[in-house]
Amino acid sequence: MLLNFEKIEEKVIPKMRGGEGELIARMFVNEDTKIMRSRLTPGSTIGLHTHETDSEMIYILSGRGKVLYDGEYEPLSAGSCHYCPKGHEHSLINDSDEDLVILAMIPSHGA
Repeated sequence: MLLNFEKIEEKVIPKMRGGEGELIARMFVNEDTKIMRSRLTPGSTIGLHTHETDSEMIYILSGRGKVLYDGEYEPLSAGSCHYCPKGHEHSLINDSDEDLVILAMIPSHGA
């Protein structure tokens, strides 16, 4: 299946998962997975959350930031890949002055 993110409607999500600022995302969603190309604007965050029934892989396309993963900060930059397995928690933080552009894949693993 080919996903053309340019043809997927862009959505602005304020305070994603209780975070700050906004995430601008183009999302493909079905019953098994969510795939998103997103921009986290400068100073914005995705709030701390636990992956109870899924996992998440975040590939950094451009920009800089950090992730808080299970209580530890990890720096992120273009080419970095962060993985949050089922049962773990993380938060994405754009602490730079440019957009943090990501490709995120979130497969469901069931309850």
